[in-house]
Amino acid sequence: MLNQQSVPISTLSKIKILFKATGPGILMAAAAIGASHLVASTRAGAEYGWQLAWLVLAVNLVKYPFFAAGARYTAATGESLLEGYLRQGRGYLWLFTGLNTIAAVASTAGVCMLTAAMLTQFIPLSIDVLALIVLITSLVLLIVGHYKWLDNITKIIMFVLTISTLIAVSLAFSNQWGKPIMTTTADAWQWANVGFLVAMMGWMPAPIEVSAWNSLWLLEKQKSQTVTPKQAIFDFNLGYITTAILALVFLALGALVMHGSGEQFSDSGAQFANQLITLYSQVMGENSRYLIGIVAFLCIFSTTVTVIDGYSRTLNMGWQLLTKAQDSPKRLNMIMLLMSALGLGLILFFKGALLPLLEFVMILAFMTTVIFAWLNFRLMTSKTLASKHRYGKAMVGLSWFGLLYLVGFAIVFIYWYVTK
Repeated sequence: MLNQQSVPISTLSKIKILFKATGPGILMAAAAIGASHLVASTRAGAEYGWQLAWLVLAVNLVKYPFFAAGARYTAATGESLLEGYLRQGRGYLWLFTGLNTIAAVASTAGVCMLTAAMLTQFIPLSIDVLALIVLITSLVLLIVGHYKWLDNITKIIMFVLTISTLIAVSLAFSNQWGKPIMTTTADAWQWANVGFLVAMMGWMPAPIEVSAWNSLWLLEKQKSQTVTPKQAIFDFNLGYITTAILALVFLALGALVMHGSGEQFSDSGAQFANQLITLYSQVMGENSRYLIGIVAFLCIFSTTVTVIDGYSRTLNMGWQLLTKAQDSPKRLNMIMLLMSALGLGLILFFKGALLPLLEFVMILAFMTTVIFAWLNFRLMTSKTLASKHRYGKAMVGLSWFGLLYLVGFAIVFIYWYVTK
């Protein structure tokens, strides 16, 4: 193992060891780079240009301490975040599990419908039927392949999507070079846009309960190899920074290609998918249309698989800890099936209206973010954690600022919703 080597290790060997230890952080990035990036960031750039770039950076910054808790707590204690909540008191774990159950169904529905919408570009079936196919395929992949398949496949898809998007944005910048900069644009800060701003921040970079997934994925990774605290934090930071950068990249794509065109994204899932693929093909060439469509579909599909796996693991662990039951793969599979069935029911309720469903899910995520953030902050400053592993002054300060930021926006949204 890394800490047992008695001879010097070359830099290349260290890089290989670090890369092999990655996984939970990359899975977290895969969960994030779904609706929040392909939909919210791209739409923000398309409708408002560069106005919301600073907001994307701000929300990634203020949420960092709450996301980092997953990797840092587990790396320090060998326990999941859920076990940490239980140490604080059963009420805290009940609170997390209850909110997590609601979020699980809503998020599964949102990412599954988006995946089905991308699939309409290749298969001429209704979005409801395609959503069912996506769910069945995801469940088979998880039940048969388990964590190892999820880990390996996600790394490849993330790499291809990142390269494709960077190429598209580079070409878009090149095409814009020397042209006059558009100065007249819609004002993002109008009172009527509060709902969209809150929705964008709800899944930017992801719902905070994803920190608990990262914690469980890290424990799963440690079953097959040793992962040191340094490697775990490196993996988390790599995934988190990647999501923040790509959020800006997707915003740039919308701002450079679609902004000022007079076109707006459609509420229809199939039409939205077509618009998104067209956005790429406009700068990469029409010949790239099907390639980009496949890459985008695989990206969202990996998000769906990751979301089903992550929520199911946390719900299963929560039930196990609260009831003192034994670990059961069968129970985990049953939770996956039930969560998917309820998610499909929510998809049928929205009848193919993708953007309204995603906006509902993202707003729900933002309103619960404050509670999930507080749970993680309380745990990382608790006396049940060794003092050397608790958050220092800088992280505590950033956490308090983040909580004030999130609470402030939540109050503004509630007032906006009541008075609109």
